[in-house]
Amino acid sequence: MLSLEKLQVSYGAVQAVRSLDLTVGEGELVALLGPNGAGKSSTIGAITGLVPSKGRVLLGGTDISMLPAESRIAKGLAISPEGRRVFANLTVGENFRMGAALRRDRAGVRDDTERFLDMFPVLRERFAQPAGTLSGGEQQMLAIARALMSRPRLLLLDEPSLGLAPLIVTKIFDFIGELKASGLTLLVVEQNAAQAMRFADRVYILSTGEVRFVGTPADLEGTDLMSVYVGG
Repeated sequence: MLSLEKLQVSYGAVQAVRSLDLTVGEGELVALLGPNGAGKSSTIGAITGLVPSKGRVLLGGTDISMLPAESRIAKGLAISPEGRRVFANLTVGENFRMGAALRRDRAGVRDDTERFLDMFPVLRERFAQPAGTLSGGEQQMLAIARALMSRPRLLLLDEPSLGLAPLIVTKIFDFIGELKASGLTLLVVEQNAAQAMRFADRVYILSTGEVRFVGTPADLEGTDLMSVYVGG
């Protein structure tokens, strides 16, 4: 579903991502792990077209490297961004509609709204509230639901556990597991390695812009890679 070929991201003289090769197969959940400053968010920015990059980004075999961000969304890419970034002054319902802004199938939008409200019942209770009044965990649920409203082929989750209490983090990742079980393809960028690996098919560990490990969660057992590069 996703292939990155020799991806490079630079900020002036600083090279944040160095010749990164990464693949996510259809229906897979791939976890991209690493410490702060590893290049994870720069990678996400390059995939979405929000950060200038070199190399190739392929979605479903189609090269989208030169497309603007909105065209990449139209081709089936969606993101739940770091820090959630909900539209704080809009209601929960209006945030849902923003996620479906490129769609023209009104009946399908209504059906998906009901489906995701069933998945996140607290959002049904808060449907008419401004998103800025929600708790951090509720905003994270909304950010994921908003992204899903575009019916993506690939969902990018950038630090979904950031700033949340441990019990809420577990709940969020339970939802992520449900999305994977439904057949959705996911790339999850996380510092909470233990949670990310609960459902991951494969793991990439990134440090100083370079891949230090590629394999399954089981492959990490008995190594010191987690403590060296992830801190857990």
